[in-house]
Amino acid sequence: MTAIKHALQRDIFTPNDERLLSIVNVCKAGKKKRNCFLCATVTTERPVQVNVVKVKKSDKGDFYKRQTAWALRDLAIVDAKDAVKESPEFDLHFDKVYKWVASSTVEKNTFISCIWKLNQRYLRKKIDFINVSSQLLEESVPSGENQSVAGGDEEAVDEYQELNAREEQDIEIMMEGCEYAIANAEAFAEKLSRELQVLDGANIQSIMASEKQVNILMKLLDEALKEVDQIELKLSSYEEMLQSVKEQMDQISESNHLIHLSNTNNVKLLSEIEFLVNHMDLAKGHIKALQEGDLTSSRGIEACTNAADALLQCMNVALRPGHDMLHAVKQQQQRFSDLREQFARRLASHLNSVFVQQGHDQSSTLAQHSAELTLPNHHPFHRDLLRYAKLMEWLKNTDYGKYEGLTKNYMDYLSRLYEREIKDFFEVAKIKMTGTTREGKKFATLPRKESAVKQETESLHGSSGKLTGSTSSLNKLSVQSSGNRRSQSSSLLDMGNMSASDLDVADRTKFDKIFEQVLSELEPLCLAEQDFISKFFKLQQHQSTSGTTSEVEEVDGVALSRSYTSGVPQTVSSEKDMIRQMMTKIFRCIEPELNNLIALGDKIDSFNSLYMLVKMSHHVWTAQNVDPASFLSTTLGNVLVTVKRNFDKCISNQMKQMDEVKISKKSKVGILPFVAEFEEFAALAESIFKNAERRGDLDKAYIKLIRAVFDSVEKVANESQKTPRDVVMMENFHHIFATLSRLKISCLEAEKKEAKQKYTDHLQSYVIYSLGQPLEKLNHFFEGVEARVAQGIREEEVSYQLAFNKQELRKVIKEYPGKEVKKGLDNLYKKVDKHLCEEENLLQVVWHSMQDEFIRQYKHFEGLIARCYPGSGITMEFTIQDILDYCSSIAQSH
Repeated sequence: MTAIKHALQRDIFTPNDERLLSIVNVCKAGKKKRNCFLCATVTTERPVQVNVVKVKKSDKGDFYKRQTAWALRDLAIVDAKDAVKESPEFDLHFDKVYKWVASSTVEKNTFISCIWKLNQRYLRKKIDFINVSSQLLEESVPSGENQSVAGGDEEAVDEYQELNAREEQDIEIMMEGCEYAIANAEAFAEKLSRELQVLDGANIQSIMASEKQVNILMKLLDEALKEVDQIELKLSSYEEMLQSVKEQMDQISESNHLIHLSNTNNVKLLSEIEFLVNHMDLAKGHIKALQEGDLTSSRGIEACTNAADALLQCMNVALRPGHDMLHAVKQQQQRFSDLREQFARRLASHLNSVFVQQGHDQSSTLAQHSAELTLPNHHPFHRDLLRYAKLMEWLKNTDYGKYEGLTKNYMDYLSRLYEREIKDFFEVAKIKMTGTTREGKKFATLPRKESAVKQETESLHGSSGKLTGSTSSLNKLSVQSSGNRRSQSSSLLDMGNMSASDLDVADRTKFDKIFEQVLSELEPLCLAEQDFISKFFKLQQHQSTSGTTSEVEEVDGVALSRSYTSGVPQTVSSEKDMIRQMMTKIFRCIEPELNNLIALGDKIDSFNSLYMLVKMSHHVWTAQNVDPASFLSTTLGNVLVTVKRNFDKCISNQMKQMDEVKISKKSKVGILPFVAEFEEFAALAESIFKNAERRGDLDKAYIKLIRAVFDSVEKVANESQKTPRDVVMMENFHHIFATLSRLKISCLEAEKKEAKQKYTDHLQSYVIYSLGQPLEKLNHFFEGVEARVAQGIREEEVSYQLAFNKQELRKVIKEYPGKEVKKGLDNLYKKVDKHLCEEENLLQVVWHSMQDEFIRQYKHFEGLIARCYPGSGITMEFTIQDILDYCSSIAQSH
């Protein structure tokens, strides 16, 4: 172990200016026995640093390397496991517990003893040694300049001590003087022994020579001791003399302490009294204002407000510990409570009276608004009540029960007042929509199927084929000629020279203006009342509730905002909710009245749902931008759902009526009513939805309607008996294409192209079918010629066939002189004229297409004659120019 210790000192610690004091061979408890050394070291420089170093043998050689070092000051506990029974195990508690097993108990005990000595000498913080034998822990640590760092027994611990520089120098000088000592160590040792004896003898002689001086020194010491005894006697007498003075001074000091304590207590008592007087004393003027203050005048309200604030400050003062035990404080607090209760009762009673009085005063102004579509202005009422806003805040903070009672009374009075105003307002709106008087309003909701007199009274004008909800009679329509429809439509014109369409537009425009005015009157009314409630009752409109999230829910395609707290619908947990609940109770009649008005508008004309959807969407969008969770936003959002459903119902009814349409078997079809009505609907919708927020709803409706129109046109064309299918398809899809081209509806571009394609296809089909083979025998002849060519006969050899020789060809051509051709074309023109309707004006287009098809056939025949009968000189008895002249003459004659 000594050799290892010397090696470690030399290789590891000397280069780091450290001294190795103790070493123990250990391994970790519970693991494979990989031995290492724990070393206790100190630095040679000051201040001295004490460390416990873990040294491990390198895997690549026989040298040792420093692995881990802990400062001894970080060591908290040394646990030797057992103080009685010898055990090699011990624990060191640094930042964590390190469990070790020493190679021997002796090494463990020596190491722990060294740690204890180092702790006693260098550390202020003492380490806890538990389960350590008391014999290892000495009570004191020797000290002195010649002692080593670890105490008096350090030489025993450290068996090897290196020479210092001076010792090395002295030895070198001595060795130089005795060179022979290198060859004869015994002679050198003998010489040193003789010199040491000479030095010892000199020392003894010196001591014996100084005996006289020692005796003199001892005598002087005896005399000094006598002087000390005399001084002690004098000091004892002085102490006895001062004892009485000390007692007197103690009494004086105690008296001064009591006086100082008394003064301190008086100052503190004065401070407490001043605190109570300054903070719990209410001025007489404030008391008088609370008891007798005038709550009707502005000056009196201001005085009461100041007094109430002062009273609240006195009641809310933060008393110091013990103040509440004072009788005077209890009396003052009771007095304040009585004043608060008395004033709160007086204030609540006065405000209830104001609510009732203002309600009566407001009711008296309803008569002047009965004939106008305006709502009474509540601004004067709000202005008068806002003078009490600060008092309401005081009441909310001091007596919430009375504050809540006032809130309920206000809602009760105002809900009845607003209900009367709003119902009268909506009655006026309904009268203006239907054009009746109050006495005649019972006719307002009658359907248009009643007598013409009632129709004029209600101003519910319509046309024979209009898709107008409950007034539409499309399901009873039959396909009629244009003349019949014009005569039927003209029979409904009851007002001057206006057409039915003009009357519809006028009625719808009037309805749109009335509906917009209704919403424009309701919005400022609700916003003003909500603003007043928040200011008067001191409720925060835009308070953000913690844990509150906002969700957007879509109902019938209408986006509505909902508020949630932790995933659960909010209850009355915030002032914002309280405002919404108050508004809901005060204006509880708005939503049903709006729904009734919407139902009336829908009954008058289902196209009104387009106006209502645009207007309501705009107002909902505006309200949600201000506050998505407000009463106005929620109410208008709910009504918007109803409007959207009516709009969807209007579209569904039109589609249903298209599906149920019946056609006449005796008259030609022409432009189908629902095709013309889709044009009217689209033109109206485009004018209404221009720059509207709900354009997407209209686009969806367009897609549904146009598909229904396409399907219904196909259905009617297939069922038509009087008019050819191609004519029905051609005319109606031409009308649809023209409508979509004129209106330029972006979402129907694909349908516009489809309509054009269908029109073109059916025009070509009709032309080919109607024209047929006007030169039938000639056509059969050339079909035979083409058949021979197809069988392999060369074209120039066809004329040698008996059935298709030149003589046969001339015979067939002679049967179709120009006169006969013109007669056949004239009959064809009359037939086409019977099929086509006048509204679409496609006769000339069809006739021109037939002319082109006839010329194409003529050119085909001429080509076959030129190829199969070359040089024969055979030609048709009429030319292409003759065909053009025939067609032009026939068209002009009709």
